[in-house]
Amino acid sequence: MADRARDPDALERELQLTRQSFARTIDELAARVNPKNVAQRGTDRLKEEAGQVVRAVGSMVRPSEGSDESDAKDGGGIDKRLVAAGAGAAVTVTVLILWSRRRRRR
Repeated sequence: MADRARDPDALERELQLTRQSFARTIDELAARVNPKNVAQRGTDRLKEEAGQVVRAVGSMVRPSEGSDESDAKDGGGIDKRLVAAGAGAAVTVTVLILWSRRRRRR
């Protein structure tokens, strides 16, 4: 018989290790689906994407290194309010796109 009586102490240790493994797995799953953690991950992702948009817009409107600084002083430069409005619009569009994607997944 291949299923001879196993050492009860070894079996108990194996069961204890399995219980501990299951407990860790359940704790990890609970942390993943916790609404606070889900919201935090979404907020972090949104901030990261907004930062990327701001950097992209900033690189488009930043004067090149070889440009004459007198242009900006004479009013030929880009108004900071215009840059802020453009960045705000880009962030708003990004938020709306992410929101619509999330609604479609449900």
